[in-house]
Amino acid sequence: MNEADIILKSASIFTANDSKPINGYVAIKGNKIIEVAAGDPTVGLIGDHTQVIRFGDKTICPGFGDTHTFFTGYIIDDLGADLTEIDSSKDLKKIIEKELETDKEVIFGHNLKEKFLTNDEIETYIDGLAKPVVLFTPGHGTFLMNTKASRFEISPNRTNSEALVNLMSVYLRDKDFVIKELENYMKMLNRHGVTSVKEMTFDYSYGLKEIFKRLEDQKKLTIRFSFMSQQVREKMDVSYGIQMKEKYNSDFVTFSGFNQMTDGLIVDDAGDLLKPYEGTESCGIKKIDYEDLEKQVLEADRNDLRFTLHSEGDGAFHRILNIYEKCQHTVTGKLVNRHGITDLELTTANDRKRMASMGIFGEAYVQMLMTDTAENWIDSVTKKVGAKRFKEYLNLRGLKDQGVILSAATDLPFMIPSVPESIYYGCFNYAKDKNEKVNPQNALTISEMLKTWTANAQYALCKEEILGTLEAGKLADIAVFDKNIFKAEEEEILSMEVVMTIVDGKVVYEKEEK
Repeated sequence: MNEADIILKSASIFTANDSKPINGYVAIKGNKIIEVAAGDPTVGLIGDHTQVIRFGDKTICPGFGDTHTFFTGYIIDDLGADLTEIDSSKDLKKIIEKELETDKEVIFGHNLKEKFLTNDEIETYIDGLAKPVVLFTPGHGTFLMNTKASRFEISPNRTNSEALVNLMSVYLRDKDFVIKELENYMKMLNRHGVTSVKEMTFDYSYGLKEIFKRLEDQKKLTIRFSFMSQQVREKMDVSYGIQMKEKYNSDFVTFSGFNQMTDGLIVDDAGDLLKPYEGTESCGIKKIDYEDLEKQVLEADRNDLRFTLHSEGDGAFHRILNIYEKCQHTVTGKLVNRHGITDLELTTANDRKRMASMGIFGEAYVQMLMTDTAENWIDSVTKKVGAKRFKEYLNLRGLKDQGVILSAATDLPFMIPSVPESIYYGCFNYAKDKNEKVNPQNALTISEMLKTWTANAQYALCKEEILGTLEAGKLADIAVFDKNIFKAEEEEILSMEVVMTIVDGKVVYEKEEK
């Protein structure tokens, strides 16, 4: 008898093998799916100890994968003392003095009120201290620092993870803190139905990969981590990549290759364009060493190591494809190693076709339109690239129609993964103000969007043989919504939530009933 441990029943099961949901069941035994079918469970599946969970017509999906995340950025919002309630200079000094009594190398704080950024009394006070001080405002959009902290080569105006890498080597040393934060991070992701991530680490990871492995050995991981190495302080080290690929290759912790930035934001004139910005002779202010990038990518490719490169402008997109064309290819023209491109903000039809022909996957920020109003999106980007090129902006439809495999990404903590938000902003194409649609012709369908989070995400993670679809033999990573996502009205989508997440056959999140 092949009795299941758990059977999930619903009239809306999205397997990710088909575009339409089925009315049926998913049977789980141990950590694997043993049967998925329409109708009622077959004879012999239900035993004395089988748990049958009936979800009505709530949508059941494969577990979601976010293919571009930064735990090292997420953790910053909890660094050091919590300054949320601190409103006076006197109270802030007391908190700092208490922190100075510890053996901490750097005095960190988070949720600092912005008024302290221009407080002369506090600036003078922290500059007189013997230890570096770095106090972040909510969301770490900026921070207050003293002169001693300048040795980390940081600037309050640059707070992305790459710019703070010198601080990272300090705060990641506190293993107890990091493990606690990682546990909270996994709970947050599980709450959104996320079961896998492609995690960006820097240089040699500053001890983060060892923590992944420790928690895996203790069977405490509820997220599958595929980690990449992005070189910031160090040069790309192929020998390191080879060692990591051999050492980290389990179902829960995998080395996924190298990652590197290229151009910057188009609205900042930092995107690399094929043709000049509107009204100028400039194709972008940022100088990019594509020759060096090519050397890195080709060296990695020769050693069967993967690479992802970032592309904001259509010029960067074009030149990245030129690099990938020099990599190893199969007889059908596909890349031997599964390289990818992240961001994909502005692309052209010819290059989208080239991307698909080489089998290059894309990491798309499918919630991106939520970050600004429709008016600002249209005005700011059109001013930079003109109305004609703006129609190609965030063209997920064009990429999909050419056959590019698109995976969902958030650049977390820039955005928190949310499948309902990705549908609202990437299928209905509303912006932050929820009034006007931005380039609706570039949208994906709901089933296509779900595939970016499921089957396609696992393709990007090279895990499609064991994850990404609901079918017999796959590992049981599953997410369940509180409604039928295929029947919900547009205005309902944003209020939808995940009610259950299963990882490796175990329920790791279940929403409490009110």
